[in-house]
Formats: sequence, C-alpha cells, structure tokens
Amino acid sequence: MATIDGLPPLRDVIRDHELVAKKQLGQNFLLDLNLTAKIARQAGDLTACDVLEVGPGPGGLTRGLLAEGARRVLAVEKDARCLPALAEVADAYPGRLEVINGDALEVDAPALLNAPIRVVANLPYNVGTELLVRWLTPKQWPPFWESLTLMFQKEVAERIVAKPGSKAYGRLALLAQWRADARIVLTLPPEAFTPPPKIHSAVVHLTRLDQPRFPADAAVLSRITAMGFNQRRKMLRSSLKGLTPDIEDRLRAAGIEPTARAEEIPLEGFCALAREVAK
Repeated sequence: MATIDGLPPLRDVIRDHELVAKKQLGQNFLLDLNLTAKIARQAGDLTACDVLEVGPGPGGLTRGLLAEGARRVLAVEKDARCLPALAEVADAYPGRLEVINGDALEVDAPALLNAPIRVVANLPYNVGTELLVRWLTPKQWPPFWESLTLMFQKEVAERIVAKPGSKAYGRLALLAQWRADARIVLTLPPEAFTPPPKIHSAVVHLTRLDQPRFPADAAVLSRITAMGFNQRRKMLRSSLKGLTPDIEDRLRAAGIEPTARAEEIPLEGFCALAREVAK
C-alpha cells in the first residue's frame, strides 16, 4: 500500500518539495508509510491524546500518528524547507495538526498541548539523547508526558534499556529506568531510511512512573552516577573518593562492596547509596 491516506506517497512528496536530507540536521527520512503507522501504534491508543512530534521532516510519522487517530499533533520542525509539505498534511487533517518552525531544544511545547500528552518522534540523531535527558529530568515529577515513543540509533536504544554487567549499562540506563519502564519495541535496518544511515535504528517506548522506582535525591544520584561511570573501570572506592571522606563506610551502609565497579551495581544500589550520601 503506497499511502495510508489521500496524500501522495512520501517519495513523491520529497521529490516535489526537493527535500534532500541534511546531515547537519541529523535527518534520515522514513519513506514507508506502513512502517510509520506501525511506529505510531507502539505509542498505544492516541485518540484521546495530544502528541508532540520532534523533527517530522516531510511528515511520514506525522501522517501515521494522524491516521492512527491522534487527537492532535504538535510537530516541531527546525528545517523550514519541510513546512510546505507539512502544510499539505495539516490541510488533509483539519484542526488536528499544528506545525512550529523552531528548535525543539528551545520551544516550550508542553505549554501548547493539553493532557494527556504522549511524545512520539523519529528524533534527529544529533539532539536525540539531549532531548531524552531533558524529558527525564524536569524540575517536577511526574512530567508533562505519559509516554515517550522515540527512535534512536540502536546503540543508544540499547544503552537506555541496558542491565547491570553489560557494556551498554551506564548513566542513561539508570536515568531512564529510575523514573520509567523502558523497552525496545522495534528495530529498523538502514535501508528503511533515505538516505540510509550507517547504523541500525530502534524504537524505544518509555512509560513514566508516578514516582521514581526507588527513593533518592535526583541531584545526588546524578552526581554519584556521573563520578562512577566516568571512571567505570575503577573500583567505586576510588572513583567516588571525592564525594565524601568516608565513602567506603557509605558504600557498605548501602550494601555495596567498596571494591565493586559502577557497571556491576543495580539501580536500587545506586539509589541506596544516594540516600546514604545525602545523610
């Protein structure tokens, strides 16, 4: 099936609007509308939700979200070349798509949306991780979003869902899993995109928790994990020695052997240590 709505196939849209993907904007366009609709479905029932999309490009995922029944989509697009193509999508779905030409790192999108809100995006590779960290670290929790359904480089996706003891396990896994349930729901080969990237991609679905999984002060936990994983091959008694003079005692009080390394410690252990340090 070439299209999921009455609009032209994406390949024609890209040709007609001369939308050559720009590497400096992290652009890789998905052309298969059946695939974009499948990604939209990973976000669950959207009929009662506002959806934030970042980097819609020519509108492939946008069309998937609208075809799957999203109540309203707010699409933030930095590349002004894509606006005419997105305007055609907006015309086909009257009142359901708003497009903002701006930088997602600067636009206050939540102020323009009504709850419940879900974020669904094929994130530009150059800002994907930064946006995820921002969404996971708001000043107040719970955040504005109920779920995040995001496409990343597969390597980044694996870091988000990684478990202790694996090479991918680190700060991103702890940050994501402390406040959300995270799982990889789709993996995509390079040839699914135009132009094809050099790596595979994966879609991660994160569902927020009303409260963090274990109690801990966010700032203390962030500092501990930063110090621990910045020198991940060192024993924690060495990598964390600048944290407090009695770090070995604090580690033992948290149930952690001072000779352990950061990559061996589960989330619960880091949270216990954060509580000990905060005392």
